[in-house]
Amino acid sequence: MLSYDQITWALENSKVLYEPDRRIDTFGSTNFEFFLISELMDEINKVRVRRGKMEAQRPQILRPDGYDDLMFEGFGEHADAFAAWFKDNASDLSFLKYGFTFAMRDLSENIVHDSMEAVCDKVVEDVRSSGNPIQAVIAGVDDTWDISLLKFNMDMIQKSQEINEFDFRRKGLL
Repeated sequence: MLSYDQITWALENSKVLYEPDRRIDTFGSTNFEFFLISELMDEINKVRVRRGKMEAQRPQILRPDGYDDLMFEGFGEHADAFAAWFKDNASDLSFLKYGFTFAMRDLSENIVHDSMEAVCDKVVEDVRSSGNPIQAVIAGVDDTWDISLLKFNMDMIQKSQEINEFDFRRKGLL
């Protein structure tokens, strides 16, 4: 299991290089495609590019017992450590007012023999020129890459919160 310091390191060293145009829908599921780029440890000019799809299922209002229903499906061994870290630090992350279930699908990866900067620039350029509004590019840490992806999810929750809360209030659900 990852330590608090390992999770913190992964979170601090994760960066969204290209953000999707969409936000998380309030009353339906939202799909995102991602490219997660990370430098291989102790390897020069070797970069791993992971590609996959994520689904953020529709938000649900949390029960009073809090964050117990936060689930991450298909994220691997580090998801449980991140969920535990999240629950311990939830008071600092008050933007999450409702639960999400995240699912990751169709994961693939390639090794590219080039510098991290060059690979990042190329992937961002390709995504930007595609015009696909659901794609994201994230730079992260190779051995804790799933924490980088979970951070992207939490960032998307935060950026979607205002719209989602407005929608809940408009429907009389909050």
